[in-house]
Amino acid sequence: MPEQRHTVLVVEDDPEMLALVCEHLESEGYTAVGMGRGAEAITRVRAEGFDVVLTDLRMPDVDGMEVLRAAREAQRDVPVILVTAFGSIETAIQAIRQGAYDYVTKPFALEEISLLVGKALEDRRLREENRRLREEVAGRYRLHNLLGASPGMQAIFALIRQAAPSDANVLITGESGTGKELVAKALHYNSPRAERPFVPVNCAAVPASLLESELFGHLKGAFTGAVAARRGLFREAEGGTLFLDEIGDMAPELQAKLLRVIEDRAVRPVGSDEASRVDLRLLAATNTDLPTKIQESQFREDLYYRLAVIPIHIPPLRERREDIPLLAEHFLRRAAASGKAIRSFTPEAMAALLRHPWPGNARELENVVERAVTLTVGEQITPEALLLETSPAPAPATLLAQSARRPTIEELTAEYVALVLREVGGDKAKAAEILGISKRTLYRWEKQLGAGDSLSPAGTA
Repeated sequence: MPEQRHTVLVVEDDPEMLALVCEHLESEGYTAVGMGRGAEAITRVRAEGFDVVLTDLRMPDVDGMEVLRAAREAQRDVPVILVTAFGSIETAIQAIRQGAYDYVTKPFALEEISLLVGKALEDRRLREENRRLREEVAGRYRLHNLLGASPGMQAIFALIRQAAPSDANVLITGESGTGKELVAKALHYNSPRAERPFVPVNCAAVPASLLESELFGHLKGAFTGAVAARRGLFREAEGGTLFLDEIGDMAPELQAKLLRVIEDRAVRPVGSDEASRVDLRLLAATNTDLPTKIQESQFREDLYYRLAVIPIHIPPLRERREDIPLLAEHFLRRAAASGKAIRSFTPEAMAALLRHPWPGNARELENVVERAVTLTVGEQITPEALLLETSPAPAPATLLAQSARRPTIEELTAEYVALVLREVGGDKAKAAEILGISKRTLYRWEKQLGAGDSLSPAGTA
């Protein structure tokens, strides 16, 4: 039985059949509106909304095809089910091509009607939910939903407005946590490609040996473990946008292949001799200094200029402190939406937020506010709920002077890596940048030196 009474318009010129179908639908929990003539049904469907339209195909005055067209014009998403005789199946199939949901042939069991109406309603519900979610996602990344009152952020918003309508490649730079993916999504959802896929990939998170296959796809049997063919993310993003995050960590040999794809606008899967054309927009982001990497022969200069047709740099939060209150209030409203009656920050708490250096940028601020909302009982967030560190950690030289013995180089390295990780709140990308190493090297050091142990809940070093 349906959970709510949906209204079904039934159009049938046979009075007995009309009464039988309407009575059955009413017994199933629907509200059935019966019409004996096609012209009357068209007038009715234009005047009010129906959840499903069930119409006979052959009628003396106006046939079911006219009812279908009128219903689709009045309500584009209304499912229309056609009832047809066996000899009119070809016409019914043609009607489906013109937008009908399905058809049922005479003679039919009443249970068939119930089943089709139920499936049509579920299909409509899913379509409406999908459309609502797409609108919600698109709305989340419209420019008016990107926050920032500082001159630097306003300049970025202006640049997004100019760049979004084009297909030019964009390179987004900035420290970890500044919102590079948000800018990428704003470019996509404000572009003509907004209805097509937005496909992100973190180049640092995928092993170099697998990234080529991940991006370009592979044929079955192309390498050990390739038990099935894979399309690749370039093909998945067809018609939309491919976002290459952490592009600075891409291996040099793969950089050359990416350059060829950008130049040819075609991808060749691993193990294939044939290339396929692709139509997409390419966005890339990095928190590393690519010009320095170019000087050190770690990044291709020609690829850099191909990616940075339009460069967008996001300044760190510490350089745009006027944005902190705006972002903090936004994160507060979102975190408190789950039911907490927290209205604002105390002046002392806001002052603490403004003093903090925010090495993790907006992402760190969001985490701090979410934690404070969880810990706050009253209507205002106090400095105590923020749990911001107020005293700096001791310098390595101090630890060395206090040590009862002279530590090894390995121990000193582990201590320094742990210190940097603490200072940046565990942000490995930022820590790697400070240490002057790649994230892969940092992961390897953590395993070898046990530096990650200092970030355990117990806080041991």
